[in-house]
Amino acid sequence: MQTVTVSPKYQVVIPRDVRRALKIRPGQKLRVIEHEGRIELLPAEDIAALRGFLKGMDTSFDRDEDRL
Repeated sequence: MQTVTVSPKYQVVIPRDVRRALKIRPGQKLRVIEHEGRIELLPAEDIAALRGFLKGMDTSFDRDEDRL
């Protein structure tokens, strides 16, 4: 586990090995979430990168009559 310091401008530096492991690039967007008393940084997916991720999904379930 590594430790980072919060600057007077509330900035932190993500350690190099973490950046490399997660392939974080300069300018990349991260989502900041508070969860159970901790801060989580999640890479924000570009909407174009999500195209086709549901390909092959089974959509043959019965729908309610009011949902057609």
